[in-house]
Amino acid sequence: MARVLFVGGLGRSGTTLVERLLGELPSVRALGEVVHLWQRDLRDDERCGCGARFSACTFWQQVGERAFGGWGAVDVDRIQTLREAVERTRHIPRLAATSLPPAQRAEVREYADYYARVYAAAAEVSGATVVVDSSKHSALAHVLRWADDVDLRVVHVVRDARGVAYSWTKTVTRPETDGAEEMTRYSPGRSALLWNAHNAAFGLLARRGVAVRRVRYEQLLADPRQALRELAAYVDLPLTDADLAFLGDGHADLTVGHSAAGNPMRFRVGRVPLRHDDAWVRALPPGQRRLVGAVCAPLLRAYGYPLNPTAPQLNPAAPQEA
Repeated sequence: MARVLFVGGLGRSGTTLVERLLGELPSVRALGEVVHLWQRDLRDDERCGCGARFSACTFWQQVGERAFGGWGAVDVDRIQTLREAVERTRHIPRLAATSLPPAQRAEVREYADYYARVYAAAAEVSGATVVVDSSKHSALAHVLRWADDVDLRVVHVVRDARGVAYSWTKTVTRPETDGAEEMTRYSPGRSALLWNAHNAAFGLLARRGVAVRRVRYEQLLADPRQALRELAAYVDLPLTDADLAFLGDGHADLTVGHSAAGNPMRFRVGRVPLRHDDAWVRALPPGQRRLVGAVCAPLLRAYGYPLNPTAPQLNPAAPQEA
């Protein structure tokens, strides 16, 4: 059974950074956003985090061989059909039930089995004890809850909703498409609604008995060593000080990874600064900042964020368990 650390949260919350840092730990293999593997990699042959096309990446070809006898044996149309049927935000209320009708349960488990095979094969090929899936999607995390052969632990990454809203307004190209496509953009109002929905869904997952640990992006940047020690303990992974030598004073030295899909940061190699990004305090127009703050006020307060900040501050006593 693969031990899976699922990194969840709304996009632009720091999930890719969490994945990259975790991927530097011994006995950990970061896989990127596996939810997009089927379309972007199998169908579109986009680039792996190592820079090679998916079809030319030795690691992923070995994973496909171990998991399915080769990627050519995977019915991508069937996976997409199952995804529409079970893995959408609108399906979370049903997925969060204590039981599922037999037909739906069969579809959920069939869909989850594709992921379980990838996780197990990736662990075998890499020799890792823990594999990291940074798919983010709360609905997928709820699907994996029903899998029989996945040891699921969830890291719920939270960032101040106003910082997330500002980030979603930026234009960001997708390097894996050689600059031909841009990442999705949302208005502050739209991102505020999504922030509420996805974060609440992870809270619901915890109430259904799944292990969920909340990590605030701002505190991760303030003390990355302590955050990684806590996450390693969460997945029963022993660490030494030497294992964290890639972390310096305000930076991390990242090696090449094999992230299947995700934020452009997955391609970064070498020294990466770890600094708090509070540009939104000054750059997000006051009206938009107030709108996002009002829409997200209950959860902002629950997570320890000030409702009327002049500069980002956190309540250190805010609970970290979801």
